[in-house]
Amino acid sequence: MTDATLTVADLQGSKGRMRREAAVRALLFLAATVSVVISGLIVLSLVREAWTFISQVEWASLSSSGWYPRRGLYDIPTIVFGSLIVTAVAMCVAIPIGLGSAVYLAEYATPRVRRILKPTLEILAGIPSVVLGVFALTFVAPEIVSRIDPNARGGSLAAAGIGVGILTIPLIASVSEDAMRSVPNALREASYGLGARKVTTSIKVVIPAAVSGLVAALIVSVSRAIGETMVVFIAAGGSGTSVRTVDPLEPGTTMTAAMASLASGTDQVRGANLTYQSLFFVGIMLFAITLLLNVVADRFVRRVRQRY
Repeated sequence: MTDATLTVADLQGSKGRMRREAAVRALLFLAATVSVVISGLIVLSLVREAWTFISQVEWASLSSSGWYPRRGLYDIPTIVFGSLIVTAVAMCVAIPIGLGSAVYLAEYATPRVRRILKPTLEILAGIPSVVLGVFALTFVAPEIVSRIDPNARGGSLAAAGIGVGILTIPLIASVSEDAMRSVPNALREASYGLGARKVTTSIKVVIPAAVSGLVAALIVSVSRAIGETMVVFIAAGGSGTSVRTVDPLEPGTTMTAAMASLASGTDQVRGANLTYQSLFFVGIMLFAITLLLNVVADRFVRRVRQRY
């Protein structure tokens, strides 16, 4: 009678297969490590130059009449307010249109209509931001903003915000539609069985069930709006410098536009006191804001996420 007892060596597999799996594991670990190292080096370069700026700048210049870094005036509220105004205007445009599009695609559109509309909507995501910046400056500013305020001429924070809002519509619509379509049909059928209409089911059942995905879409869109550069650089009207304003109908600048303006002509930046270092200070501010948004979104999504 043959002894059929299995040993540990029999379960280990061939040595060649084990070596290949170890090599693949090492390669994947190296890829993950490289990405972490690159992120760390980016943060290190930002912190080093930002600390130079913080340690040498006159604190009175951080709250002056406006953002004029080549003159030694680094009014941080000017670019922060500009970024917040552009982001707020962008969300006022993108959230209603994006969520409305997502609800229609997920709950009302037929499969044939969805196959046509969703790729068409996502074409907006492929339009270069510089093209939308020119569109905001040449069409949105004179045709929309000027009708609200006839005194508004040229670029403004509102025009830039509308342009950024158009840019983020596909992002909100796509992510939100995927989140709503992942809601089990059993919830919809239960709602219909209780006599609820389709609109009631969409608003009171599907959207609350997909709230974690919807919040993730909104946070990603806010981060995208805050980090957008070319649209605000072209359409905000500040040209990298601006007086402090909280009026969206006036020209202004944002953190990204200020960095883009200063980064063009690095030799001149280096010769203007701490102007070069202010680039890194603004960059670390953007990094901190984005990191805070991601942390808050992650904690919220973990708290409200529903598993089916």
